[in-house]
Amino acid sequence: MAGVIRRRARRQRLFRWIVLGVLGVFFLLPLLAMLEFTTRGTGGSFSLETWRLLADWPKLSQTYPDLATGIAASLGQVLLTVGLTLVLLVPTVIWVRLRLPRLRRVVEFLCLLPLTIPAIVLVVGLAPVYAWVTYLLGGSSLTLTFAYTILVLPYAYRSVDAGLSAIDVRTLAEAARSLGAGWTTVIWRVVLPNIRSAVLSAAFLTVALVLGEFTIASLLNRTNLQVAVNLLGKSSATMSVAVSLAALVLAFVLLLLLSLVGGGRRRTSPKETS
Repeated sequence: MAGVIRRRARRQRLFRWIVLGVLGVFFLLPLLAMLEFTTRGTGGSFSLETWRLLADWPKLSQTYPDLATGIAASLGQVLLTVGLTLVLLVPTVIWVRLRLPRLRRVVEFLCLLPLTIPAIVLVVGLAPVYAWVTYLLGGSSLTLTFAYTILVLPYAYRSVDAGLSAIDVRTLAEAARSLGAGWTTVIWRVVLPNIRSAVLSAAFLTVALVLGEFTIASLLNRTNLQVAVNLLGKSSATMSVAVSLAALVLAFVLLLLLSLVGGGRRRTSPKETS
């Protein structure tokens, strides 16, 4: 019986490694092809000139001003979208959990609603709104922050809600209140530190979504990284592919950091509770 169990375990391990290998080739092969394409020099020789130019911001701004504008716009959109999403969502979800539990389904429905609406349909609804936004705030690409905040709500809400479900929020709040803490102190000094990994998850997902968004920015005639890459592809395919690869690697690194932070929090939580 023990021999049968060991053989079955070996077959399962072998099957897992085969699946992981196939998936690894499936995902890594296009990235390696992109890397090889960006390192082609004149006459097919190996060259890192594209990556050197990408790392040299002053020279990149002079050579590809539209790309530099798109990168700067996306960085501003990332910062503003992360800030606006967390400021609006985190206190609201915590307050609903603590004080207004009957509204939890309503808030969940409103936050998940953008997930059911295709981006192209969302743009049709946002176009009249952005006519007024342009009139009041100008045509800056940073105004895409409002659209991106709506777009990222489902992912950020699920992350924050999962973090709150993992802890006993009501007990923590009642204990803090019994010691004389106000509601602001309860939210920012008691609940928020316990959902730090969930908040980081929401922030990282927001960064990945904003860096990869193209449809809304393109149809609303705004500039961001993906719009700049699309335009650059018509004149310099090598640099366009290099920027796309760098954005993919950045998103992968963010998700890897998220998993490490979450794993570190789970490993230290038993020690903290003891």
